Amino acid sequence: QKCAVSVHMCLRYDIKALIGRGSFSRVIRAEHRNTRQPFAIKFLEVKGQEGHGPVSNIILLAEVFEKQHRVYLVLELATGGELLERVVARGTFRERDATKALMMVSGGLRCLHTLGVIHRDLKPENLLYYYPGQDSTVDVEKSCQTKDWAVRTLCGTPEYLAHEMLAWRPCSSAADMWALGVITYILLSGSLPFDQSSRPRLFRAILQGSYSFHGDASLSTLAKSFIDRLLTLEPEHRMTAEKTLKHPWLVSMAACSSNKNLHRSISRNLQWRASRASSRCLSSRSTPGSWISMRSGSRLGVSDRSLKSPL
Repeated sequence: QKCAVSVHMCLRYDIKALIGRGSFSRVIRAEHRNTRQPFAIKFLEVKGQEGHGPVSNIILLAEVFEKQHRVYLVLELATGGELLERVVARGTFRERDATKALMMVSGGLRCLHTLGVIHRDLKPENLLYYYPGQDSTVDVEKSCQTKDWAVRTLCGTPEYLAHEMLAWRPCSSAADMWALGVITYILLSGSLPFDQSSRPRLFRAILQGSYSFHGDASLSTLAKSFIDRLLTLEPEHRMTAEKTLKHPWLVSMAACSSNKNLHRSISRNLQWRASRASSRCLSSRSTPGSWISMRSGSRLGVSDRSLKSPL
């Protein structure tokens, strides 16, 4: 029964006892069969959750290998490119197209949050498509699982950090929803809502929640409402992933929007951002870690290859 968890794991480790149990996870004590070194092995239940069925929109971890000081993680391969690259490559991009992508991202986040996992580094570079010409995926390199939904470690990409993280308050899954608000703003405009020339100014703007929709008069009222309800300073008042999927803008797939082609302005602003970032020689880069992806038919995949979890 103990080895039913993983035959490969039992060939390498001698399973001793169950030492911890959570809603969706277990921690077992084990010894390496060759070195007799003790380990704690944590595993998540990712299938058959009550009321949710199989995990959807998650890039799956196939295998893990270890050698000396390295760990090798074998993941599903996403070859369709990054979300913003696909936006630029298209000839047209409308609010309706944005809602299709955001529904998959929200679906992936809902799945993560249901499992008690916070992404913590959600940004466009971590949104990948599974296949060229098909729907899209998310990088969860800095994600963590938590029992009390409160994490105090500051991590992530500056422009996407939630208000509560900069205020050194405990953060929860609501921090991911703030980042989703920033991503939505970029997806519809090619610009950042908080775009300052220095880190102190950037952080001040985030702490104040000061942003506007200047130059975005063509955006629908519902699109702006969607962003506003995500970029809310108080985490408890922010939309959850579940609620984003019920927001009228996503539900209607932007049926009330102007249907204006946003491609030109988005591409222009993205190119300006890229050139400015290059001139600053920014050292911040996206590390291949774990991705949310949008797969044809519905699912956005989020890999779990580096889930950090306080025991």
